[in-house]
Amino acid sequence: MHAMQYRITLPADYDMKVVRRRVEVKGPVLDGFPGLGLKAYALRERGVGGSPVNEYAPFYLWLTPEAANRFLWGPGFRGLVRDFGRPAVEQWQGLAFEPGPATAAPPRAAVRHTERIPEDDDPAAAVVAAVAALRERARTEGLYCAALGVDPRRWELVRYTLWERRAPESEPGDRYEVAHLSAPGRPALPEGRHW
Repeated sequence: MHAMQYRITLPADYDMKVVRRRVEVKGPVLDGFPGLGLKAYALRERGVGGSPVNEYAPFYLWLTPEAANRFLWGPGFRGLVRDFGRPAVEQWQGLAFEPGPATAAPPRAAVRHTERIPEDDDPAAAVVAAVAALRERARTEGLYCAALGVDPRRWELVRYTLWERRAPESEPGDRYEVAHLSAPGRPALPEGRHW
């Protein structure tokens, strides 16, 4: 599993209906993309739900790096670059994926939480603890799924959770609305394992 996200911050007065329409039209295109585990079309709207910005920030779980490469060098990403400019693409090695109890309907909310592994900490122990915490979190009512990744260049962990409706107030991180979910490979995501 390979995790990826880019975040496009838009002007404060940007009409977010443009992004919603884009997702409505283009979202289903990836519903069958080979090698995609899932893509959450995440967005934040300034002043809604406490968001300080307008942002389009899709999050991906890829089954293989090759599938991610096919997307990044393909027509879909080229179109995004043409319309919004070339964003920085954050990437993490996949550590764990856990389905939650609320998988009957597509999720409507997401939370992204990142944290650095302190320099003095053993990274292996930090990963083991983070995976255990993810497994515990996966039992939370209303959770669709949870994923964990690591960027060993910056020694940063990312936890991405998708929620049936709203994330609990106790869930730390940046909160997003999920406008669409493409999940052609979700059954193939490696549940209950970590690398």
